Amino acid sequence: MRKAVPKDIPTLLGLMSEFYAESGHELDHALAERAFAAILAEERLGQVWLIDDENKNVGYLVLTLRFGMEYGGLIGCLDDLFVVPPSRNQGLSTAALTDVRDFCKASGIRALTVEVGFSNGPAQAVYRRVGLTAAPDRQLLALALARPTHVI
Repeated sequence: MRKAVPKDIPTLLGLMSEFYAESGHELDHALAERAFAAILAEERLGQVWLIDDENKNVGYLVLTLRFGMEYGGLIGCLDDLFVVPPSRNQGLSTAALTDVRDFCKASGIRALTVEVGFSNGPAQAVYRRVGLTAAPDRQLLALALARPTHVI
């Protein structure tokens, strides 16, 4: 795994488009490109990594940052994690998450969160391998104030 740089945006867009297509969504490439450019230009927003397998880009991971009073500091939010189907079940996602968890600890990030679908058992299993668990007393609520990067 390596940190992405601006010249990686076309690769990231291709991977993100494939990720969204798995859920039946079409990616708004222009909006996603601006989002990648913003996060890659400003580390206080987060980090993006490319997941490599035998020197081939096979996935990506996006970690965004926010401040949380509950933890008294920064919280890392696993925003996107995707590995192309032929490279799945080889430990790449677990390794990437372990690296990100270690990055967060070393960077003073005080908690790590992820949003995962209730029916996405494979993703839940990967997240649990690195210690992420369901919050028993919480539920994520959301209000979209702008349209998402996927076309509805």
